[in-house]
Amino acid sequence: MVESNSSNYKRPYRPATLAVHGQPEQRRGNEHRALITPLVQTATYTYDDTADLCAFQEAKLAGNVGERLQYGRYGNPTVRAVEERIAALEHGEAALLFPTGMTAVTNVLLSILSTGSHLIYTDDCYSKTRDFINKFLKRLGIESTQVPMGDYEALETAVQPNTRVILSESPTNPYLRVADLEKIAAIAQQHRLLTIIDATFATPVNQNPLDFGIDLVIHSGTKYLSGHNDIMAGAAVGGAELISALRQSQGILGSVLDPHAAYLLERGLKTLHLRVQQQNQSAQAVAEFLESQPGIARVWYPGLSSHPDYEIAKAQMRGFGGVVSFEVQPTAGETPLAAAARIIDAVRLPYHAATLGGVETLIMQPALMSYYDLLTEERLTIGIKDNLVRLAIGIEDTADILADLSQALA
Repeated sequence: MVESNSSNYKRPYRPATLAVHGQPEQRRGNEHRALITPLVQTATYTYDDTADLCAFQEAKLAGNVGERLQYGRYGNPTVRAVEERIAALEHGEAALLFPTGMTAVTNVLLSILSTGSHLIYTDDCYSKTRDFINKFLKRLGIESTQVPMGDYEALETAVQPNTRVILSESPTNPYLRVADLEKIAAIAQQHRLLTIIDATFATPVNQNPLDFGIDLVIHSGTKYLSGHNDIMAGAAVGGAELISALRQSQGILGSVLDPHAAYLLERGLKTLHLRVQQQNQSAQAVAEFLESQPGIARVWYPGLSSHPDYEIAKAQMRGFGGVVSFEVQPTAGETPLAAAARIIDAVRLPYHAATLGGVETLIMQPALMSYYDLLTEERLTIGIKDNLVRLAIGIEDTADILADLSQALA
């Protein structure tokens, strides 16, 4: 029996079993005795009569409505079942689903921060998360400080009297930097701050930030959790009290996940462990192969001893994920932009696309995909090199992926 450091939550099963079943105590029968969670496609719920309505309202005031729901914006049985499964996977007391991963980030920050408060975040975060912090939150009078990933002195120095939250990703996008979760949690606890980790790249199969003292974990369910590039979803996982407060905000902001998307998300979760294991294995092999190639200037993967956070990753991760980033060495007279494009255009197996975490291998050049509107100097200022390639490994045979990369480099 393993007990989470963040709560009294107990985990009797390993990730592969939790992904398929959830916790046994959460496995409820349904009126149809269906093995699969039924898709409840409804916007509203009914009452038998006025007395039934009044009883529901009294129970709601007492915080004791159980599984009963009133309106689709406040909950759905299919969505709730998937939330329980994700909470179990992340060793959390509760979870909350959103329409996208970005909605999870924005709703959480809007719900927690208020005008005059201060947020600390690490660099190498998702570009749209940074945009939201620097454009939208700033407009609301919420201050922020960006600190270098891995500089925990700078992180603590950045704490101000009005600081409320420390936000980071682990691993990050696109350099796969791994945060020392225990250090972040210790700094936050000393200053009574809330910690949020976007663990999309790790998945609950490879890492559970709540076990290291982190307060809230965010996922883009669009990526590994669903795993098939056919839905969008987001999730926040943490203690029951915090998730309950976020659920109240969600009812006002209206950012709820459609039950059909939740149904497909649960379907994807059942193969999460198998997919991630294969992606871990292939990504490690790809990273080692690329690091041995003279045409590659540098490889970024936390499973390599050359990665700056290798020791941290070994200590807190069970696997190193399915994303490998690398810098292509330009040939004579070739620009860095052209060098990366040369490899991307030469591969045959990966699709040229922006996302990650699905069953198909995808490849992209961040400078031209996510940062096309910036000049080279501006991109370099935020750490995005023109010759950088991000490869998101799918579940194809490892040998086929390696052979394709080999012919592209040749």
